[in-house]
This record gives sequence, C-alpha cells and structure tokens, in this order.
Amino acid sequence: MAMALHNREILRLATAGSVDDGKSTLIGRLLYDTKSIFEDQLEAVERTSIQMGSQYVNLALLTDGLRAEREQGITIDVAYRYFATPRRKFIIADTPGHIQYTRNMVTGASTADLALILIDARNGVVEQSRRHAFISSLLRIPHLVVCVNKMDLVGYEEEAYELVCAEFTEFARKLDVGDVTFIPISALHGDNVVDRSASMAWYQGTSLLHHLEHVHIASDRNLIDARFPVQYVIRPYNDEHHDYRGLAGTVAGGIFKPGDEVMVLPSGLTSRVAAIETFDGSLDEACAPMSVTIRLADDLDVSRGDMLCRPNNQPMVGQDIEAMVCWMGDRTRLTAGAKLTIKHTTRTARALVKELRYRLDINSLHRQEGVESLGLNDIGRVSLRTTQPLFFDEYRRNRATGSFILIDESSMATVGAGMIIGPE
Repeated sequence: MAMALHNREILRLATAGSVDDGKSTLIGRLLYDTKSIFEDQLEAVERTSIQMGSQYVNLALLTDGLRAEREQGITIDVAYRYFATPRRKFIIADTPGHIQYTRNMVTGASTADLALILIDARNGVVEQSRRHAFISSLLRIPHLVVCVNKMDLVGYEEEAYELVCAEFTEFARKLDVGDVTFIPISALHGDNVVDRSASMAWYQGTSLLHHLEHVHIASDRNLIDARFPVQYVIRPYNDEHHDYRGLAGTVAGGIFKPGDEVMVLPSGLTSRVAAIETFDGSLDEACAPMSVTIRLADDLDVSRGDMLCRPNNQPMVGQDIEAMVCWMGDRTRLTAGAKLTIKHTTRTARALVKELRYRLDINSLHRQEGVESLGLNDIGRVSLRTTQPLFFDEYRRNRATGSFILIDESSMATVGAGMIIGPE
C-alpha cells in the first residue's frame, strides 16, 4: 500500500485569476472536500468565519495564514498547497491575482502541468484573465482549465456560462494553447468542484477534481531528446571506492538506460552508461524529472555545467540566443547593453543584452517596437550573447533546457526569467 502511494503520479497546477475571483475559496474547497486539512484548522476557520459575520464557513481563510507569512518578507508571493487522492498527488501554486504580481505568476506557473484559470461568471473575461491565459501559453503549460466560478450568483444559468466560454475561446484563438477545458463551478457551495452539481443539470462534463485526476500528462514531457545537465561529480575520498566517479543531476529530457551511448558536451567525447544509481539502488532506466547519478564506462573529464546527450541527438550549442524575457527587477530596468549573470540548467555564465527587439502588450498581444527598456512585469523579446556556450533546446520543445534566469551581478537578485526561442 505504501509503495502504491509513493508511486502515484504528481500533477502540478497553478491557479490564476483576477482579484476576488475565488482562487483561495476554490483551493480551500479542494482541501476541505478531499479531507486534506486538520480538524483544528477547520475549527479555527469556523470560529473566524463567525467572528467576521459570515453566513458560511469561509474556506478562503485556509490560505490566509500564508498571506501573513508573505508579509514577513518572503520574496516570491506564491503559496504552495499539497493534497492527495487515491489516484494522484497534487501540488497547487496559489499565485496572486493583482496585476503588479505578474512575475509571481510566472514563478508559480513555470513548472506547472496545468493552469487553473478562474473567471467570475458575472464579470466575464477581464484583463487579468487574458493576461494569465497568455502567460500560461507563453510558459507552454500543456493544459488549461477555465473554471467559470460564482455560478450561484447568476442563478446557475447555462447562458451566463456559455457567454464566458465563447469570450475566452475567441481570445484563446490568438494563443498557442492545445487543451482547454471549461467547467462551471461554485467554489463557495462546492458545485462541480469535487462532486457533480445537482443545480446545473445542463452541464454534461465531469467535476473539477475528476478532471484533475484523469487529465493525461505522461506524454507532455519530452521523452525523445535525452538531456542530462551535470550538477555534481561524486568522487568518494576513501581507498575502498577510489575509482568511483558518478555524475549527479536531474534528467531534463529523454530516457537514459545502462548501455546507451552518450556524448559529453562541450568536449564531444563519447562513452556508454555503465549504471544509473539512486539512494535506493540501481535503475534500469531514468527519465525526466528524475534525480539520479549516472556512471560512465570510461573515465572522462566531466564537470558541473557539462551535459550528457545522444551523439545523434544533440541540443543546440551557442553563445547567441533569442529569448522572451519576463522582467522581475523592481529596482532596475532591462536595457540593451546590460550585463547580467545567466543561469541555464547547471551552467552559469555572463550575458550581454545585445538588443531589445520589442515589448509585448499582454492585453492586445501587439508588439511594441522601438522601446528602450523593460520594467517590472514587462515581457519582451531580447537578443543575448553569453561568455560561454550554452547547450539548449527551444523552450517549446523542452521547458527544462529552454529556460534560464537572469541575475543582477551587484545584488545577486533574480531579475528575469527567460524562454529560449532559438539561436540568433
């Protein structure tokens, strides 16, 4: 039984939506209805709800403790919640709805398999709905679920739901989004969240939790392009294992098996995989996003920042890259000529911003050319030159080897997140 629980698939999801669309209430409802909260937590929420004069148990209060933590100086305004069902484990990134926190949504959604976009049935698709849908498509989140919330406030009318669906579908046509699902819900009353709602007999689809449990994510990961950025070289300092040399890291793509021929970049030397090891023992194969130690048959010169790949399937190698960047610096702006530190997989180098090509208007999706800088939460296309070659794939092909962060060299603060479009 314990092994079955351990092997359950993990679904990472990010919530998004405008302020007061009900994100916290929905997360509270999922935690409550899947019995993922402790009794004392629930009692505290019930007491506070009564004190606030609320007619209902305010499930949004289940995430309010995290807001207090944020005010104590936690920099990334993303609250993570965990719950599980017999079928899957879930990690929820609760991202803020305010427009000035775009960078936080980028942070929370960067590793998500699915984005949950909440839309108030009364207000329809607002600016933040479009912004979050665009960022979800930019981050290549494979699945979008649009929850049309507060259906109880529009009398559970199908027409109100259909209007939101039509409006969102029209906007989504401009985006590169493959899988969009619409679900009418009332997070406050629990309609269509965990169980199907009797109040919306016209809706023929599944509940939100049923969809989250069954959405197919196994094929979303790149299992074709074998990529293994080396994070650490393990060399035990004792006589018993004096010839041991293990390459530790996280598989960023493809599948590695003992006996496979691999190439080391940047040297171009080749060897074979002698063994794949973990703390619990040896493996017959490893795929993304597993953390493993790979031993090679030959004693090659390999160090942190190098990459293992297939000789006939190599990433792009270069110092000039084109990328979309979300600027997160609140004290500095991104300008042409800026020098920054770039961290890509396990490789760190310096980078020069050669050109700022355009800024993207997130609401209209128009390109604003001729701009001189990117400010906080701006997204734009830039051309970078790095001091060392990077081993990369296009972000649309591999999110792990196609992304990077930019670091301010004086403050060491992360000031940008980038998605590689390709070589210049």
